[in-house]
Amino acid sequence: MARYIGKEMSRVDGVAKVTGKAKYAAEFKVPNLAYGFIVTSSIAKGAIKTIDTSEAESAPGAIRVFTHLNTPKFGPKASTPTTATEEPDKSFRALQSDRIYFNMQPIALVVAETYEQARYAARLVKVTYNAEQHVTDTEAARTSARVPSQRQPEKPRGNPDRAMRNAPVKIEAEYRIPIHHHNPMEPHGAIAFWEGDTLSIFDKTQNIFGLRTHLASSFGIAQENVSVVSPFVGGAFGSSLKPNYYPALTVMAARELKRPVKVVYTRTQMYTGHGYRPDTIQKIALGAERSGKLTAMIHDVVHNTSSLEEFMDDTTAFTRQVYACPNLFAPTKITNTDLSTPTWMRAPGAVSGMFALECAMDELAYALKIDPLELRLINYAETDPESGKPWSSKALRECYRLGAEKFGWKNRNPEPRSMRDGQWLVGWGMATGVWGAMQMPATARITFRADGTAQVASATSDIGPGTYTVMTMIAAEFLGLKADQVKFELGDSKLPRAPSQGGSWTTASVGSAIHGAALAIGEKLLALANRDANSPLKAAIASDVEMLDGRLRLKSDSSRFVSIADVMKRNNLTEIVETFESKPSKEREKYASLVHGAQFIEVKVHPDTAVVRVTRTIEVSACGKIMNPMASHSQEIGAIIMGIGMALQEATEIDHRFGRIMNPNLQHYHVPVNADVHEIETIFVEENDTVVNPLGVKGMGELGLVGIPAAIANAVFHATGKRIRELPITPDKLL
Repeated sequence: MARYIGKEMSRVDGVAKVTGKAKYAAEFKVPNLAYGFIVTSSIAKGAIKTIDTSEAESAPGAIRVFTHLNTPKFGPKASTPTTATEEPDKSFRALQSDRIYFNMQPIALVVAETYEQARYAARLVKVTYNAEQHVTDTEAARTSARVPSQRQPEKPRGNPDRAMRNAPVKIEAEYRIPIHHHNPMEPHGAIAFWEGDTLSIFDKTQNIFGLRTHLASSFGIAQENVSVVSPFVGGAFGSSLKPNYYPALTVMAARELKRPVKVVYTRTQMYTGHGYRPDTIQKIALGAERSGKLTAMIHDVVHNTSSLEEFMDDTTAFTRQVYACPNLFAPTKITNTDLSTPTWMRAPGAVSGMFALECAMDELAYALKIDPLELRLINYAETDPESGKPWSSKALRECYRLGAEKFGWKNRNPEPRSMRDGQWLVGWGMATGVWGAMQMPATARITFRADGTAQVASATSDIGPGTYTVMTMIAAEFLGLKADQVKFELGDSKLPRAPSQGGSWTTASVGSAIHGAALAIGEKLLALANRDANSPLKAAIASDVEMLDGRLRLKSDSSRFVSIADVMKRNNLTEIVETFESKPSKEREKYASLVHGAQFIEVKVHPDTAVVRVTRTIEVSACGKIMNPMASHSQEIGAIIMGIGMALQEATEIDHRFGRIMNPNLQHYHVPVNADVHEIETIFVEENDTVVNPLGVKGMGELGLVGIPAAIANAVFHATGKRIRELPITPDKLL
C-alpha cells in the first residue's frame, strides 16, 4: 500500500516561501555588491550612431557604463552541446556590436553603488541611431516563410489534397494567436562574482547546466569552474529555459569591476528580455464523410522568429496524433521579424495548434450537424496515426465520458443563441487537450544514513509545481521513511545532472532517478543483511524486499525482516551513498506515449456589452499516475486560468510603425484576476502505464492549458453565433 504516492501532501517548502526564508536569485546577500541597470534601444533595426555616456559616468555613485565600445567580446556563440538532449547555444549576446536587431534591445549597462543610482544614471545615457526599415508584422513577412534550416520539410500522409477535393463535407478557416508573454511574478535577475577563475552566479533559471555551458563558453573557462545556484524560481513558464542575455552581462560586469554585481530586469525589460509565445497564423482545412469520419486534414502554420536566430515551436506536431485520418499535411514554417527571439511558453506549439484544430473540429461538427463530442469519438485514434504504434496508455475516451457526465453535456441545445440565463447568453463548448509523455536522462544521489534520515539531491529546478515536495514523497516512499526524515536538494550545479525543468518531464525523469537510487540502496542492504547466515531474507532477491519504518522486509511476508540500523552497524556503516542515472527504457520505443484531456466550458456573454465570463469549467485529464493530488489539482487549475487569459485577455500589442511593444507592463497587458475566475473542477482518470517509466507518471503541467482557449472560443460561438478566430476574444470583436 502506498505510503505517500497518490496521497495529498502540503508543500515541504511552503513555510519557507510564506515566511521569506526561501531565497530567490536576486535576494542573496553578497558583500560589496554593485548594481546594474540596463539601457535599451528606441528603434527596431539599424545601428548606434553615437552613444554618449559622459553624464551618466559623472552621476552620483556611478561606477562604470558598459556599451558595445568597451564591453569585452564574449566567447563562441554556437557552443557545442554537452549532452544529446541539449541544443546548441545560439542565444543573443548583448553589447557585442553597434547593430540593433529589435526595439528595447540592451545597448548599455550602467553599474553603480546602489540600484537607485544606477537607474538614475541610466537615464542620462544619450544615443543617436542610423535607423533602417524594419518589419515586425508577421502578416507582412508571411510570404518569406520557410522551413527552419535544421529541419526537413514535412511529408504528407497519404494524399491530403486529393482527399480534400473529394470530401463531401469540408471547412476551411484561418486562426490567429498574437504574441503572449509569460509574466511570472519574479522578475529575471542574477548576482555574479568571481574568485580567481572561478565564477559563481545566483540566477533565475530552469536549466542549471544549460546556463553553466553558456557562461563557460562565453567567458572561456572550464564548466567545472562555473557554479550556478537557483534554489527557488518565482514562476517561469518557459521564460528561463534559455540563458537570456542578462546573466552574461552580469558576469562580465563582475569580472571587469572585480566585485559582485546584481542585475534585475524591470517588468518592462522582461518583454524583450526572455522571449515570448510567437505570433502565429494558421490555415486549417478539414474534410470528412457525411458520417463525420475525417478523410483529410491540412494544417498550415507560419509564426515569427527573429533575425538573430531561428526558433520554431512545432505548432502542428500534435495535429498528426490527435485524430485518426489517412490523409494529412501539417507543416510549420517560420519567418523573420525585427523582434527579439520567441521561446517556449507553457504548452508551446500545442496550445496554439490545438486552438485552431479544435475550433475547426467545432466548425466541422456544425457543418455536419453532429454533436462536437460525438465527432471526436467518431475520429478517436485507437493507435498513433503518425507511427502506427500502440499507445502505452490512453484513457481519453473515459475523459470524454466523465467530463460530459459531470458537465451535463447531454442537456446542451446545439443551436447558437438558444440558451440563456436571464439577460445573459449561455454557451457550452468543449475541446481536446494533448501533450507528450516524455522522460529525459537524469541523475540523483541518495545519502541514506543509519539514523534513519536521507539526503536526496539532483540539480533540477522548482519553478513552482512542487518539485521539492514530490521528490521528497518519492524518496520517502521507496526508502520507507517519513517525509520529514528526507531532505531534498535542487538548483545547484554541484549536484548530480538533471534536465531543464520544462516539457512536463521533471517528475518522470528526476523521480525515476530517485526511485532507482532508492531501490539500489535496498539491494545493497539486502546483500549486507545476507552476509549473516541466519538472515530471514536469505533466499530473497532485491525485487522481493522493501524498506519501511527502519526495516528491510519481505513484501510477501512482513514478519520476515531485518533492522536496517542493525545491518549497517554490523557492517560499520554510518551511511550508504547511491548515485543513479535513469534513462528512457528501450521498451518505450515500441509505443507512442501522450497525455490526454477533455475540457468542457460554460460561458455567459452579455448581449449589449459583449462581456464574456467563463462561469464553469470541467477539465478531465489522463496523465498516468498522480503523485500528489493536491499539487496536481493546483497545476491544472493554474493552467485553466492561464487558458482563460489566453482566450479572453492576453495580447502583446506592437506599434508596427516603430516596431515597439506598447503594453510592456501588467497595467496594460491583461491577465486574469480573481474576479475573472469562477467555478473550476479538475478531475483525473489515472492510467496504469508500466511503459513510460518505473513510476508510471506522465506529466501534466502543459496538458491542463492545451484545450482551454479552443473550448472557450467554441462556447462563445454557441452563445453568440459569432465565430471568433483571432485571440483574444474581446468585446469589440463580438459587437
